[in-house]
Amino acid sequence: MSQTPEAANFIKNIIEEDLKNGKNGGNVITRFPPEPNGYLHLGHVKSICLNFDMAERFNGYCNLRFDDTNPEKENEEYMASIKRDVHWLGFDWKHLRHASDYFPQLLDYAWQLIDKGLAYVDSQSAEDIRVNRGTLTEPGKNSPYRERSIAENRTLFQEMVDGKHPDGSHVLRAKIDMASPNINLRDPVIYRIRHAAHFYSGDSWKVYPMYDYTHCLSDMLENITHSLCTLEFEDHRPLYDWVLNVLETPCHPQQIEFARLSLEYTVLSKRRLIQLVTEKHVNGWDDPRMPTIAGMRRRGIPAGALREFCRKIGISKADGTIAIEYFESTIRDYLNEHAARRMTVVRPLKVTITSLPDDHEEHYQLANHPQDESQGSRSVPFSNTLYIERDDISEDPPKKWKRLAPGQAVRLRGSYVITCDEIIKDADGNITELRCHHDPDTLGKNPEGYKANGVIHWVSAKHALDCEIRNYDRLFSQANPMEAENFLDTINPHSLTIIQGAKTEPAAPAEAGTVYQFERLGYYAVDPDSTADKPVFNRTVELRDGFK
Repeated sequence: MSQTPEAANFIKNIIEEDLKNGKNGGNVITRFPPEPNGYLHLGHVKSICLNFDMAERFNGYCNLRFDDTNPEKENEEYMASIKRDVHWLGFDWKHLRHASDYFPQLLDYAWQLIDKGLAYVDSQSAEDIRVNRGTLTEPGKNSPYRERSIAENRTLFQEMVDGKHPDGSHVLRAKIDMASPNINLRDPVIYRIRHAAHFYSGDSWKVYPMYDYTHCLSDMLENITHSLCTLEFEDHRPLYDWVLNVLETPCHPQQIEFARLSLEYTVLSKRRLIQLVTEKHVNGWDDPRMPTIAGMRRRGIPAGALREFCRKIGISKADGTIAIEYFESTIRDYLNEHAARRMTVVRPLKVTITSLPDDHEEHYQLANHPQDESQGSRSVPFSNTLYIERDDISEDPPKKWKRLAPGQAVRLRGSYVITCDEIIKDADGNITELRCHHDPDTLGKNPEGYKANGVIHWVSAKHALDCEIRNYDRLFSQANPMEAENFLDTINPHSLTIIQGAKTEPAAPAEAGTVYQFERLGYYAVDPDSTADKPVFNRTVELRDGFK
């Protein structure tokens, strides 16, 4: 695929400067650290591409690390889906890690903080902790338990570790500054009690570390050089640095923030996506209307197209929303170069070619791709009875009509020119059949001075396969669904239209996910629900490009 110039990437410039100055011993080690509490979505694609691309570009490596610190929301299904999606995007990790792998070391560091007088057990309720934390304009209040002795903190924390206290009765907090203008530094909770089995590490743990505490230490333990995070973690960076500084860790990764990906007509909040799935507004995580990697894969959006999209939008510090037309245009451009062509009739209308006998049959070799000979050709059968699109006939055509009309000729793609002689209707006045004649001198060519009035696609009625067409549209009818009082109210009731009885060329069954350009219609992917006798196709994107 021809590539546009690479968009701006300030992180690349930072890494180049670090290497120039000999920082990190010339190493570039990144990580992608998802929580296994849902399926990955389009926003994660940007982070995956950035972390893996930066490591590869500078001869480093990237780890996949599961941030599995919340046993109540994480499970094996999500972890398996994440590994599958990262691989499908075209990336492989150097090391597969879990934050839970580091639970023993994290606990050791917590004991160090207690012994340094920099952590204490707080016995306030969660509500009291929240209220006493203060606001963005008012400082917090010290906990009445903030000045517990090191010995008392050690005793209580050991009891927490041993499972002697119920959930919510105590937490371990870092002792920093309750008056800090950065609310994340107001004695953040670093451990809480959870009597819950962990899907990966089992039921041996009764306390679990919080994300901010776990993240920086996990990065350090893996010798990560550049910890790349989305912009909402910028206010958390002082806490990231504080933990590493006070513990005097052997290395100190650099956290760098970039703008997250936002796309029109799309929700990328994992909490909202879970809501869509659990409340059955969609048909699971891989519903082709979902912005999950699983959903986009089922819809037929290729991994290469997603990588190209991320490369084109670049990496910046400024939040912004991408026009949905730009995203669709990128997908369309990619598929135009890679997708094989097929003829499929979505709303079939019978055409009888009266100038050919009933047993007439021909076979044409049509190119699978007009610009890519490496994709070969296919044999397409032709007979005297065809199906064309119902929209390709007009009894009273407007000016410049380029399809069939009474007495008007059009070319059948790759075949003859035919002329409409008669329109057959039922008792209600609906068109049920066209009767046409063909010009035998026009097979694959226009004789000198001959002009057909347009080209239409078709399939042979005797050979066509019945298929199901699922036309997917935007899941939401509002460009920014989260601006609505209830984002569910903006769900597009026409986001899925299922058409039965469509007709497609006979062909060997294709692997699920294979995308074709249905000539004149759009790009369609083979759905896993397909059978040999009845293919099912999902519309990936229309042919029309609305992006300017």
